[in-house]
Amino acid sequence: MSESAAPDSAAPEGAAQLRVGVLVVAYNAAGTLVQTLARLPHTFARTVDHIMVCDDASSDNTYEIGLRFKNGSHLPLTVVRHENNLGYGGNQKAGYKWAIEHGLDIVVLLHGDGQYAPEHIEDIVAPLLAGEADAVFGSRMLERGGALAGGMPLYKFLGNKVLTKVQNKLAGLDLSEWHSGYRAYRVDALAQLDLPHYSDDFDFDTEIILGLADKGMRIAEVPIPTYYGDEICYVNGMKYAKDIMGDVVSYRLRRMGLGEGSTGVDTAAYELKPSAHSSHGVLLDWLERAAPGRVLDVGCSDGEFAALVRAHGHHVTGVDLVEHEGVMDRVDAFIQADLNAGLPDETGTGYDLIVAGDVLEHVIDPLALLSDLRDRLADGGEVLVSVPNFGHWYPRGRTALGLFDYDQRGPLDQGHVRFFTRKSFGRLITDAGMKVNEARTVGSPIDVLGRGGGNERLEKIAGRAAVVDRAATRAWPTLFGYQFLYRLERA
Repeated sequence: MSESAAPDSAAPEGAAQLRVGVLVVAYNAAGTLVQTLARLPHTFARTVDHIMVCDDASSDNTYEIGLRFKNGSHLPLTVVRHENNLGYGGNQKAGYKWAIEHGLDIVVLLHGDGQYAPEHIEDIVAPLLAGEADAVFGSRMLERGGALAGGMPLYKFLGNKVLTKVQNKLAGLDLSEWHSGYRAYRVDALAQLDLPHYSDDFDFDTEIILGLADKGMRIAEVPIPTYYGDEICYVNGMKYAKDIMGDVVSYRLRRMGLGEGSTGVDTAAYELKPSAHSSHGVLLDWLERAAPGRVLDVGCSDGEFAALVRAHGHHVTGVDLVEHEGVMDRVDAFIQADLNAGLPDETGTGYDLIVAGDVLEHVIDPLALLSDLRDRLADGGEVLVSVPNFGHWYPRGRTALGLFDYDQRGPLDQGHVRFFTRKSFGRLITDAGMKVNEARTVGSPIDVLGRGGGNERLEKIAGRAAVVDRAATRAWPTLFGYQFLYRLERA
Protein backbone atom coordinates (compact mmCIF):
# COMPACT_ATOMS: atom_id res chain seq x y z
CA MET A 1 0.00 0.00 0.00
CA SER A 2 1.07 3.59 -0.53
CA GLU A 3 -0.14 4.55 2.93
CA SER A 4 2.30 4.44 5.81
CA ALA A 5 1.07 1.14 7.23
CA ALA A 6 0.09 -1.96 5.31
CA PRO A 7 -3.08 -3.76 6.38
CA ASP A 8 -2.86 -6.70 8.73
CA SER A 9 -2.74 -10.02 6.97
CA ALA A 10 -5.85 -11.12 8.83
CA ALA A 11 -9.08 -9.28 8.21
CA PRO A 12 -10.71 -7.70 11.27
CA GLU A 13 -13.58 -9.40 13.02
CA GLY A 14 -16.74 -8.92 10.96
CA ALA A 15 -14.89 -8.24 7.70
CA ALA A 16 -15.79 -11.69 6.34
CA GLN A 17 -19.45 -10.67 6.44
CA LEU A 18 -18.93 -7.73 4.12
CA ARG A 19 -20.56 -8.31 0.74
CA VAL A 20 -17.97 -7.87 -2.02
CA GLY A 21 -19.01 -7.56 -5.64
CA VAL A 22 -17.15 -7.11 -8.91
CA LEU A 23 -18.16 -4.85 -11.79
CA VAL A 24 -16.61 -6.04 -15.05
CA VAL A 25 -16.81 -3.33 -17.71
CA ALA A 26 -16.54 -4.83 -21.18
CA TYR A 27 -16.55 -3.45 -24.70
CA ASN A 28 -15.59 -5.66 -27.67
CA ALA A 29 -13.92 -8.03 -25.21
CA ALA A 30 -14.94 -11.30 -26.86
CA GLY A 31 -11.33 -12.48 -27.06
CA THR A 32 -10.38 -11.68 -23.45
CA LEU A 33 -13.46 -11.84 -21.22
CA VAL A 34 -13.43 -15.57 -20.46
CA GLN A 35 -9.72 -15.61 -19.66
CA THR A 36 -10.09 -12.56 -17.41
CA LEU A 37 -12.87 -14.17 -15.37
CA ALA A 38 -11.07 -17.51 -15.21
CA ARG A 39 -7.99 -15.82 -13.72
CA LEU A 40 -9.83 -14.72 -10.58
CA PRO A 41 -8.21 -16.46 -7.58
CA HIS A 42 -10.14 -19.46 -6.23
CA THR A 43 -10.00 -18.01 -2.71
CA PHE A 44 -11.69 -14.86 -3.94
CA ALA A 45 -14.20 -16.71 -6.13
CA ARG A 46 -15.40 -18.69 -3.10
CA THR A 47 -16.25 -15.56 -1.11
CA VAL A 48 -17.36 -13.02 -3.72
CA ASP A 49 -21.03 -12.11 -3.39
CA HIS A 50 -21.68 -11.37 -7.05
CA ILE A 51 -20.01 -10.48 -10.33
CA MET A 52 -21.76 -8.23 -12.83
CA VAL A 53 -20.48 -8.19 -16.42
CA CYS A 54 -21.69 -5.07 -18.22
CA ASP A 55 -21.31 -5.30 -22.00
CA ASP A 56 -21.51 -1.75 -23.31
CA ALA A 57 -23.27 -2.48 -26.62
CA SER A 58 -20.25 -4.23 -28.13
CA SER A 59 -20.13 -4.78 -31.89
CA ASP A 60 -18.76 -8.32 -31.35
CA ASN A 61 -20.26 -11.26 -29.43
CA THR A 62 -18.94 -10.29 -25.97
CA TYR A 63 -22.41 -10.72 -24.47
CA GLU A 64 -23.01 -14.19 -25.90
CA ILE A 65 -19.59 -15.40 -24.79
CA GLY A 66 -20.27 -14.06 -21.31
CA LEU A 67 -23.55 -15.97 -21.15
CA ARG A 68 -21.90 -19.23 -22.28
CA PHE A 69 -19.22 -18.81 -19.62
CA LYS A 70 -21.88 -18.20 -16.97
CA ASN A 71 -23.70 -21.43 -17.82
CA GLY A 72 -20.58 -23.51 -17.24
CA SER A 73 -19.20 -21.59 -14.27
CA HIS A 74 -19.73 -21.77 -10.52
CA LEU A 75 -19.16 -18.02 -10.21
CA PRO A 76 -22.17 -15.95 -9.01
CA LEU A 77 -22.36 -14.20 -12.36
CA THR A 78 -24.81 -11.89 -14.10
CA VAL A 79 -24.24 -10.76 -17.67
CA VAL A 80 -26.07 -7.73 -19.08
CA ARG A 81 -25.86 -5.91 -22.38
CA HIS A 82 -26.68 -2.24 -22.80
CA GLU A 83 -28.79 -1.59 -25.88
CA ASN A 84 -26.95 1.69 -26.46
CA ASN A 85 -23.31 2.47 -25.76
CA LEU A 86 -23.19 4.37 -22.46
CA GLY A 87 -19.50 5.19 -22.62
CA TYR A 88 -16.77 4.18 -20.18
CA GLY A 89 -18.13 6.40 -17.42
CA GLY A 90 -21.76 5.63 -18.21
CA ASN A 91 -21.09 1.90 -18.00
CA GLN A 92 -19.58 2.36 -14.54
CA LYS A 93 -22.52 4.48 -13.42
CA ALA A 94 -24.91 1.68 -14.32
CA GLY A 95 -22.76 -0.83 -12.46
CA TYR A 96 -22.40 1.27 -9.31
CA LYS A 97 -26.15 1.91 -9.31
CA TRP A 98 -26.58 -1.86 -9.32
CA ALA A 99 -24.08 -2.23 -6.45
CA ILE A 100 -25.88 0.38 -4.35
CA GLU A 101 -29.34 -1.05 -5.02
CA HIS A 102 -28.21 -4.60 -4.21
CA GLY A 103 -26.73 -3.62 -0.85
CA LEU A 104 -23.12 -4.52 -1.59
CA ASP A 105 -20.50 -3.23 0.84
CA ILE A 106 -17.54 -3.21 -1.57
CA VAL A 107 -17.39 -3.15 -5.35
CA VAL A 108 -14.28 -3.79 -7.46
CA LEU A 109 -13.86 -2.35 -10.95
CA LEU A 110 -12.28 -4.88 -13.31
CA HIS A 111 -11.73 -4.41 -17.04
CA GLY A 112 -12.87 -7.21 -19.29
CA ASP A 113 -9.89 -6.80 -21.63
CA GLY A 114 -7.50 -8.33 -19.08
CA GLN A 115 -5.24 -5.27 -18.87
CA TYR A 116 -5.41 -5.36 -15.08
CA ALA A 117 -4.40 -8.61 -13.41
CA PRO A 118 -7.37 -10.40 -11.76
CA GLU A 119 -4.83 -12.35 -9.69
CA HIS A 120 -4.28 -9.21 -7.56
CA ILE A 121 -7.93 -8.51 -6.77
CA GLU A 122 -7.54 -9.62 -3.15
CA ASP A 123 -4.74 -7.07 -2.69
CA ILE A 124 -7.10 -4.37 -3.95
CA VAL A 125 -9.90 -5.39 -1.58
CA ALA A 126 -7.78 -5.98 1.56
CA PRO A 127 -7.53 -2.34 2.79
CA LEU A 128 -11.31 -1.98 2.48
CA LEU A 129 -11.94 -5.16 4.44
CA ALA A 130 -9.55 -3.87 7.08
CA GLY A 131 -11.45 -0.59 7.33
CA GLU A 132 -8.37 1.41 6.35
CA ALA A 133 -9.71 3.13 3.24
CA ASP A 134 -12.84 4.24 1.40
CA ALA A 135 -11.26 3.61 -2.00
CA VAL A 136 -8.25 1.60 -3.17
CA PHE A 137 -6.45 2.10 -6.47
CA GLY A 138 -4.09 -0.33 -8.09
CA SER A 139 -1.01 1.63 -9.13
CA ARG A 140 1.49 0.70 -11.81
CA MET A 141 3.80 3.47 -10.62
CA LEU A 142 4.44 2.46 -7.03
CA GLU A 143 7.23 0.01 -7.91
CA ARG A 144 10.05 1.84 -9.63
CA GLY A 145 10.61 0.64 -13.20
CA GLY A 146 7.67 -1.76 -13.10
CA ALA A 147 5.48 0.11 -15.60
CA LEU A 148 8.12 0.23 -18.36
CA ALA A 149 9.21 -3.35 -17.68
CA GLY A 150 5.59 -4.42 -18.08
CA GLY A 151 5.42 -2.94 -21.56
CA MET A 152 3.92 0.49 -20.97
CA PRO A 153 4.97 2.62 -23.96
CA LEU A 154 7.40 5.38 -23.04
CA TYR A 155 5.10 8.16 -24.25
CA LYS A 156 2.28 6.82 -22.06
CA PHE A 157 4.62 6.48 -19.10
CA LEU A 158 5.82 10.08 -19.41
CA GLY A 159 2.29 11.36 -19.99
CA ASN A 160 1.07 9.46 -16.94
CA LYS A 161 3.82 10.88 -14.73
CA VAL A 162 3.44 14.48 -15.92
CA LEU A 163 -0.36 14.52 -15.72
CA THR A 164 -0.34 12.87 -12.30
CA LYS A 165 2.13 15.44 -10.94
CA VAL A 166 0.05 18.35 -12.20
CA GLN A 167 -3.19 16.81 -10.96
CA ASN A 168 -1.72 16.22 -7.51
CA LYS A 169 -0.59 19.85 -7.30
CA LEU A 170 -3.97 21.22 -8.32
CA ALA A 171 -6.03 18.85 -6.18
CA GLY A 172 -3.75 18.78 -3.14
CA LEU A 173 -3.29 15.00 -3.28
CA ASP A 174 -0.25 12.74 -3.35
CA LEU A 175 -1.22 9.79 -5.54
CA SER A 176 1.39 7.86 -7.47
CA GLU A 177 -1.05 7.43 -10.36
CA TRP A 178 -4.38 9.00 -11.36
CA HIS A 179 -4.89 6.88 -14.47
CA SER A 180 -5.31 3.31 -13.33
CA GLY A 181 -8.65 1.64 -13.98
CA TYR A 182 -8.14 -1.06 -11.34
CA ARG A 183 -10.09 0.18 -8.34
CA ALA A 184 -12.27 -0.85 -5.42
CA TYR A 185 -14.68 1.31 -3.44
CA ARG A 186 -16.79 1.16 -0.36
CA VAL A 187 -20.30 1.31 -1.78
CA ASP A 188 -21.46 3.73 0.91
CA ALA A 189 -18.68 6.10 -0.22
CA LEU A 190 -19.88 5.92 -3.83
CA ALA A 191 -23.42 6.63 -2.64
CA GLN A 192 -22.26 10.01 -1.32
CA LEU A 193 -20.95 11.13 -4.73
CA ASP A 194 -22.98 12.88 -7.41
CA LEU A 195 -22.33 10.08 -9.90
CA PRO A 196 -25.25 10.83 -12.27
CA HIS A 197 -23.71 14.22 -13.07
CA TYR A 198 -20.21 12.85 -13.68
CA SER A 199 -18.83 12.36 -17.19
CA ASP A 200 -19.83 9.38 -19.34
CA ASP A 201 -16.38 9.45 -20.93
CA PHE A 202 -12.93 8.29 -19.80
CA ASP A 203 -12.45 11.23 -17.42
CA PHE A 204 -15.06 9.64 -15.16
CA ASP A 205 -12.24 8.03 -13.17
CA THR A 206 -10.71 11.46 -12.54
CA GLU A 207 -14.03 12.87 -11.40
CA ILE A 208 -14.35 9.96 -8.95
CA ILE A 209 -11.00 10.91 -7.39
CA LEU A 210 -12.01 14.55 -7.11
CA GLY A 211 -15.35 13.60 -5.59
CA LEU A 212 -13.65 11.41 -3.00
CA ALA A 213 -11.15 14.15 -2.18
CA ASP A 214 -13.91 16.74 -1.83
CA LYS A 215 -15.70 14.50 0.69
CA GLY A 216 -12.49 13.88 2.65
CA MET A 217 -12.51 10.16 1.81
CA ARG A 218 -9.45 7.99 2.42
CA ILE A 219 -7.72 6.78 -0.75
CA ALA A 220 -5.12 4.00 -0.58
CA GLU A 221 -2.92 2.60 -3.33
CA VAL A 222 -1.49 -0.88 -3.78
CA PRO A 223 1.11 -1.92 -6.39
CA ILE A 224 -0.09 -3.90 -9.38
CA PRO A 225 1.81 -5.30 -12.36
CA THR A 226 1.67 -3.58 -15.73
CA TYR A 227 0.47 -5.56 -18.70
CA TYR A 228 0.03 -4.43 -22.29
CA GLY A 229 -1.22 -7.07 -24.69
CA ASP A 230 -3.27 -7.09 -27.88
CA GLU A 231 -6.24 -5.20 -26.40
CA ILE A 232 -7.48 -2.24 -28.41
CA CYS A 233 -7.23 1.16 -26.73
CA TYR A 234 -10.34 3.27 -27.30
CA VAL A 235 -8.99 6.33 -25.51
CA ASN A 236 -8.28 9.48 -27.52
CA GLY A 237 -5.17 10.61 -25.67
CA MET A 238 -5.38 14.33 -26.46
CA LYS A 239 -9.08 14.56 -25.64
CA TYR A 240 -8.52 12.57 -22.45
CA ALA A 241 -5.74 14.90 -21.30
CA LYS A 242 -7.88 17.95 -22.08
CA ASP A 243 -10.90 16.55 -20.21
CA ILE A 244 -9.06 15.50 -17.06
CA MET A 245 -7.17 18.79 -16.83
CA GLY A 246 -10.44 20.64 -17.23
CA ASP A 247 -11.85 18.57 -14.36
CA VAL A 248 -9.00 19.28 -11.94
CA VAL A 249 -8.81 22.98 -12.82
CA SER A 250 -12.56 23.31 -12.24
CA TYR A 251 -12.15 21.47 -8.95
CA ARG A 252 -9.36 23.81 -7.86
CA LEU A 253 -11.42 26.87 -8.79
CA ARG A 254 -14.34 25.56 -6.75
CA ARG A 255 -12.02 25.06 -3.78
CA MET A 256 -11.01 28.70 -4.18
CA GLY A 257 -14.68 29.73 -4.21
CA LEU A 258 -14.66 30.70 -7.89
CA GLY A 259 -16.64 27.79 -9.23
CA GLU A 260 -20.26 27.90 -10.29
CA GLY A 261 -22.78 28.12 -7.48
CA SER A 262 -26.54 28.09 -7.14
CA THR A 263 -28.94 30.82 -6.11
CA GLY A 264 -30.08 28.92 -3.02
CA VAL A 265 -29.58 30.11 0.54
CA ASP A 266 -25.99 29.51 1.62
CA THR A 267 -26.07 27.84 5.04
CA ALA A 268 -22.45 26.64 5.10
CA ALA A 269 -20.09 28.06 7.72
CA TYR A 270 -17.83 30.77 6.35
CA GLU A 271 -14.07 30.43 6.32
CA LEU A 272 -12.31 32.59 8.90
CA LYS A 273 -9.67 34.85 7.30
CA PRO A 274 -7.68 36.39 10.18
CA SER A 275 -5.04 38.01 7.93
CA ALA A 276 -4.47 41.67 8.79
CA HIS A 277 -5.27 42.51 5.16
CA SER A 278 -8.66 40.73 5.14
CA SER A 279 -12.08 42.02 6.22
CA HIS A 280 -11.96 39.77 9.29
CA GLY A 281 -8.53 41.17 10.15
CA VAL A 282 -9.77 44.76 9.98
CA LEU A 283 -12.88 44.01 12.05
CA LEU A 284 -10.77 42.22 14.65
CA ASP A 285 -8.39 45.19 14.81
CA TRP A 286 -11.29 47.54 15.52
CA LEU A 287 -12.66 45.20 18.19
CA GLU A 288 -9.25 44.75 19.84
CA ARG A 289 -8.85 48.53 20.14
CA ALA A 290 -12.25 48.91 21.79
CA ALA A 291 -12.76 48.60 25.54
CA PRO A 292 -14.33 45.26 26.57
CA GLY A 293 -18.10 45.47 26.23
CA ARG A 294 -21.25 43.84 24.92
CA VAL A 295 -20.89 42.68 21.31
CA LEU A 296 -23.60 41.42 18.97
CA ASP A 297 -22.18 39.28 16.15
CA VAL A 298 -24.84 39.22 13.45
CA GLY A 299 -24.30 36.28 11.10
CA CYS A 300 -21.85 34.65 13.52
CA SER A 301 -21.65 31.39 11.52
CA ASP A 302 -19.77 28.73 13.51
CA GLY A 303 -18.45 31.25 16.05
CA GLU A 304 -14.77 31.06 15.08
CA PHE A 305 -14.66 34.85 14.69
CA ALA A 306 -16.61 35.37 17.91
CA ALA A 307 -14.12 33.22 19.83
CA LEU A 308 -11.32 35.62 18.86
CA VAL A 309 -13.47 38.56 19.93
CA ARG A 310 -14.18 36.96 23.32
CA ALA A 311 -10.45 36.44 23.82
CA HIS A 312 -10.16 40.25 24.08
CA GLY A 313 -12.62 40.46 26.95
CA HIS A 314 -15.85 41.13 25.07
CA HIS A 315 -19.16 39.44 25.90
CA VAL A 316 -20.45 38.11 22.57
CA THR A 317 -24.01 37.25 21.58
CA GLY A 318 -24.18 35.47 18.24
CA VAL A 319 -27.08 35.43 15.79
CA ASP A 320 -27.38 33.19 12.74
CA LEU A 321 -29.89 31.28 10.65
CA VAL A 322 -28.19 27.96 11.40
CA GLU A 323 -26.81 26.66 14.68
CA HIS A 324 -23.46 25.38 13.42
CA GLU A 325 -21.54 22.70 15.24
CA GLY A 326 -19.47 24.13 18.09
CA VAL A 327 -20.99 27.62 18.01
CA MET A 328 -22.43 27.31 21.52
CA ASP A 329 -18.90 26.81 22.87
CA ARG A 330 -17.57 29.93 21.13
CA VAL A 331 -20.18 32.55 22.04
CA ASP A 332 -21.62 33.66 25.38
CA ALA A 333 -25.16 33.45 24.02
CA PHE A 334 -26.65 32.28 20.73
CA ILE A 335 -29.91 33.27 19.04
CA GLN A 336 -31.17 31.40 15.98
CA ALA A 337 -33.00 33.77 13.65
CA ASP A 338 -33.75 34.56 10.02
CA LEU A 339 -32.36 38.05 9.53
CA ASN A 340 -34.81 38.66 6.70
CA ALA A 341 -37.48 38.77 9.42
CA GLY A 342 -35.40 41.13 11.57
CA LEU A 343 -33.78 40.51 14.93
CA PRO A 344 -36.06 38.82 17.47
CA ASP A 345 -37.02 40.67 20.65
CA GLU A 346 -34.85 38.36 22.76
CA THR A 347 -31.77 39.94 21.13
CA GLY A 348 -32.25 42.95 23.36
CA THR A 349 -30.56 46.34 23.14
CA GLY A 350 -27.67 48.27 24.66
CA TYR A 351 -24.81 46.77 22.66
CA ASP A 352 -21.51 48.63 22.64
CA LEU A 353 -20.51 47.09 19.31
CA ILE A 354 -22.51 45.28 16.66
CA VAL A 355 -20.64 43.35 13.97
CA ALA A 356 -22.34 42.77 10.60
CA GLY A 357 -19.53 41.24 8.57
CA ASP A 358 -20.67 40.29 5.06
CA VAL A 359 -24.31 40.15 6.16
CA LEU A 360 -26.28 42.99 4.57
CA GLU A 361 -25.84 41.63 1.05
CA HIS A 362 -27.56 38.41 2.16
CA VAL A 363 -30.86 39.99 3.21
CA ILE A 364 -33.74 41.23 1.07
CA ASP A 365 -34.12 44.56 2.90
CA PRO A 366 -30.66 45.70 4.10
CA LEU A 367 -32.00 49.15 5.06
CA ALA A 368 -34.46 47.64 7.51
CA LEU A 369 -31.77 45.43 9.07
CA LEU A 370 -29.20 48.23 9.35
CA SER A 371 -31.84 50.48 10.94
CA ASP A 372 -32.68 47.68 13.39
CA LEU A 373 -28.99 47.34 14.29
CA ARG A 374 -28.78 51.09 14.90
CA ASP A 375 -31.66 50.88 17.37
CA ARG A 376 -29.92 48.08 19.31
CA LEU A 377 -26.86 50.23 20.12
CA ALA A 378 -26.01 51.66 23.50
CA ASP A 379 -25.25 55.39 23.65
CA GLY A 380 -21.96 55.92 21.84
CA GLY A 381 -22.06 52.42 20.34
CA GLU A 382 -20.92 51.51 16.84
CA VAL A 383 -21.96 49.12 14.07
CA LEU A 384 -18.97 47.53 12.30
CA VAL A 385 -19.91 46.59 8.74
CA SER A 386 -18.21 44.91 5.79
CA VAL A 387 -19.78 44.54 2.35
CA PRO A 388 -18.40 43.24 -0.96
CA ASN A 389 -17.79 45.73 -3.76
CA PHE A 390 -19.83 44.95 -6.85
CA GLY A 391 -17.73 47.55 -8.70
CA HIS A 392 -14.64 45.36 -8.26
CA TRP A 393 -13.03 44.51 -11.60
CA TYR A 394 -14.10 40.84 -11.42
CA PRO A 395 -17.91 41.23 -11.21
CA ARG A 396 -17.69 44.40 -13.32
CA GLY A 397 -15.83 42.55 -16.08
CA ARG A 398 -18.11 39.51 -16.03
CA THR A 399 -21.18 41.70 -16.25
CA ALA A 400 -19.74 43.81 -19.09
CA LEU A 401 -18.98 40.65 -21.06
CA GLY A 402 -22.45 39.24 -20.49
CA LEU A 403 -21.04 36.43 -18.33
CA PHE A 404 -22.77 37.28 -15.05
CA ASP A 405 -23.46 34.26 -12.87
CA TYR A 406 -23.12 33.28 -9.22
CA ASP A 407 -20.02 31.78 -7.66
CA GLN A 408 -19.63 29.75 -4.50
CA ARG A 409 -17.83 32.63 -2.77
CA GLY A 410 -16.73 36.20 -3.37
CA PRO A 411 -18.62 39.27 -4.65
CA LEU A 412 -20.91 36.98 -6.68
CA ASP A 413 -21.55 34.59 -3.79
CA GLN A 414 -24.54 32.35 -4.45
CA GLY A 415 -26.20 33.64 -1.27
CA HIS A 416 -26.12 37.34 -2.20
CA VAL A 417 -29.46 38.96 -2.95
CA ARG A 418 -28.28 42.61 -2.92
CA PHE A 419 -25.19 44.19 -4.50
CA PHE A 420 -23.41 47.38 -3.44
CA THR A 421 -20.96 49.89 -4.84
CA ARG A 422 -19.30 52.44 -2.59
CA LYS A 423 -21.82 55.12 -3.62
CA SER A 424 -24.90 52.94 -3.21
CA PHE A 425 -23.81 51.75 0.22
CA GLY A 426 -23.07 55.33 1.24
CA ARG A 427 -26.69 56.19 0.45
CA LEU A 428 -27.84 53.22 2.53
CA ILE A 429 -25.83 54.48 5.53
CA THR A 430 -27.45 57.91 5.26
CA ASP A 431 -30.95 56.47 4.81
CA ALA A 432 -30.47 54.36 7.96
CA GLY A 433 -29.75 57.51 10.01
CA MET A 434 -26.08 56.74 10.55
CA LYS A 435 -22.73 58.33 9.82
CA VAL A 436 -19.21 57.03 9.15
CA ASN A 437 -16.55 57.24 11.83
CA GLU A 438 -13.93 55.34 9.82
CA ALA A 439 -13.85 53.63 6.42
CA ARG A 440 -11.39 51.05 5.12
CA THR A 441 -11.03 49.14 1.85
CA VAL A 442 -9.37 45.73 1.52
CA GLY A 443 -8.13 44.05 -1.64
CA SER A 444 -8.81 40.62 -3.07
CA PRO A 445 -8.07 37.60 -0.85
CA ILE A 446 -5.39 36.36 -3.21
CA ASP A 447 -4.18 33.97 -0.53
CA VAL A 448 -6.96 31.61 -1.68
CA LEU A 449 -4.69 30.69 -4.58
CA GLY A 450 -2.70 28.65 -2.07
CA ARG A 451 -5.69 26.75 -0.75
CA GLY A 452 -5.77 23.02 -1.10
CA GLY A 453 -2.61 22.68 -3.13
CA GLY A 454 0.29 22.60 -0.71
CA ASN A 455 2.41 24.35 -3.34
CA GLU A 456 5.02 26.63 -1.73
CA ARG A 457 5.99 28.22 -5.03
CA LEU A 458 2.38 29.11 -5.76
CA GLU A 459 2.01 30.55 -2.27
CA LYS A 460 5.03 32.82 -2.84
CA ILE A 461 3.63 33.99 -6.16
CA ALA A 462 0.27 34.65 -4.49
CA GLY A 463 2.03 36.65 -1.78
CA ARG A 464 3.73 38.90 -4.33
CA ALA A 465 0.48 39.32 -6.25
CA ALA A 466 -1.28 40.30 -3.03
CA VAL A 467 1.24 43.12 -2.48
CA VAL A 468 0.52 44.44 -5.98
CA ASP A 469 -3.23 44.12 -5.45
CA ARG A 470 -3.08 46.09 -2.19
CA ALA A 471 -1.20 48.87 -3.95
CA ALA A 472 -3.81 48.92 -6.71
CA THR A 473 -6.57 48.99 -4.10
CA ARG A 474 -5.05 52.08 -2.47
CA ALA A 475 -4.72 53.78 -5.86
CA TRP A 476 -8.21 52.93 -7.20
CA PRO A 477 -10.41 51.53 -4.42
CA THR A 478 -13.67 51.47 -6.37
CA LEU A 479 -12.13 49.21 -9.05
CA PHE A 480 -9.69 47.09 -7.08
CA GLY A 481 -11.32 47.20 -3.65
CA TYR A 482 -12.77 43.80 -2.81
CA GLN A 483 -14.66 44.82 0.33
CA PHE A 484 -15.63 48.10 2.00
CA LEU A 485 -15.58 48.32 5.78
CA TYR A 486 -17.13 50.97 8.03
CA ARG A 487 -17.39 52.01 11.66
CA LEU A 488 -20.85 53.57 11.93
CA GLU A 489 -22.66 55.47 14.67
CA ARG A 490 -26.01 57.20 14.95
CA ALA A 491 -26.15 60.42 12.91
